[in-house]
Amino acid sequence: MWNTVYLDRILQRLRDCGFEVRDEDVARLSPYMFAHINVHGHYSFAPLNLEAGIGNRPLHDPAAED
Repeated sequence: MWNTVYLDRILQRLRDCGFEVRDEDVARLSPYMFAHINVHGHYSFAPLNLEAGIGNRPLHDPAAED
């Protein structure tokens, strides 16, 4: 789930910065492209308390030095 949340945030940032984000390109994105996802694993779908101040991690700035 988090991969989809962050993909959405990245797409919105690109749009906000004036980049063209085409729907047909977005339709081809998949959160399964990341190696750490195991479709045969065990998952918890307990609801998260997003109002507890946990929030999201900041997106990586590609211009920043590592």
